[in-house]
Amino acid sequence: MSGPLKGIRVADFTWIGAGSFTTKILADFGADVIKIESAERMDSLRNSRPFQNGIRGINRSGYFADRNSSKRSITLNMKHERGRELARRLIQQSDVVANNFTPGTMEKFGFGYEQVCAFKPDIVYIAMSMQGQAGPESKYLGYGLTMGALTGLQYLCGLPNRDPVGTGTNYPDHVPNPTHGAFAILAALRHRRHTGQGQMIDLAQIEPTIALLGPAILDYTANGRITPRVGNQHIAGAPSGVYPCAGDDRWIAISAVDNKSWQALATVLKCDSLRHDPRYATTVSRWEHREALDADLAGCTRSRDPVALMHALQAAGVAAGAVNDAGDIVKTDPQLAQRGHWALLDHPEMGKTIYNMPPFRMARTPGGPSRPAPLLGQHTDEICRDELGLSSQEIDALRDCGALR
Repeated sequence: MSGPLKGIRVADFTWIGAGSFTTKILADFGADVIKIESAERMDSLRNSRPFQNGIRGINRSGYFADRNSSKRSITLNMKHERGRELARRLIQQSDVVANNFTPGTMEKFGFGYEQVCAFKPDIVYIAMSMQGQAGPESKYLGYGLTMGALTGLQYLCGLPNRDPVGTGTNYPDHVPNPTHGAFAILAALRHRRHTGQGQMIDLAQIEPTIALLGPAILDYTANGRITPRVGNQHIAGAPSGVYPCAGDDRWIAISAVDNKSWQALATVLKCDSLRHDPRYATTVSRWEHREALDADLAGCTRSRDPVALMHALQAAGVAAGAVNDAGDIVKTDPQLAQRGHWALLDHPEMGKTIYNMPPFRMARTPGGPSRPAPLLGQHTDEICRDELGLSSQEIDALRDCGALR
């Protein structure tokens, strides 16, 4: 598949989560994304679990693989003058330069936005630092967990009257920041197509994360109230939560916050303790006694199969879903299977490995991973030869002097 972004080249200096995912989106839709790495300072995601068959290796990380599908990899020593010259030549042939370093890092290499504009005026340049390119905290280094804390996401996640637990790195690194970054790049490329002008995109990763916390921000700005941690509770009513089912660590999520769905839930479960307890007679009283309700409801679901119960509740008009684990999602989810969500690609070291397809389908310009994630430096010779016009002897000399490393 060539994809709708065929002909766009990205000089990709990103690493770890949000930056790599941003450029993966472009690569999966046909852009030629050249990941610029160094064996001395490689993308640390290469050393992140899980590893294929439990065997550790810089080319065996499933985490790295899923965030870098469809890309090519070249190893350049950015501390070497000739390595930087090769990077400069690649940028001259590129439409986009992407990085998610702290401000000042690319400038040290001679590849800050103004420096690149001097030899590639129409470049679309995205910098994705934690706090943006200017301001009193712009130089701070941050990861997904840090961003979750700074934006208030960490504060919101957890059980009532318990310590905040957050979401790890998952939310900032893999939801708002890469999708906002990819959208900004596409908008800038469209602008360039119409005007011939490139531009700088300054994405502060805390800001897209804040943008998706609207209810909590509105609660404070409108009501002066700090939204507390509520776990799985729903302000509209009760029950709303996750309840145990038959089997080892099997659960079902149920939300029945109005009278109609509550009656349907009690009927399906056939639990007299739910139907006849006066504490559960109205929406307000169920909310007031939600802790006792959750305990009684757990007693009614504990012996039921989660998938069978899910179907029975859904048929009765109750919002319910079995809580799947990774094995369920990959092996038995019928909807994902029907949509062809999983792609199997033959990785040079890991063999047949699984990749996510994009979460949307385009009828005329389909996308998806076209090749597995690259080995470290897998395409160095290919890029030097085919894109930079170097001979085998020149490539060997660059490797001998340490520029290709």
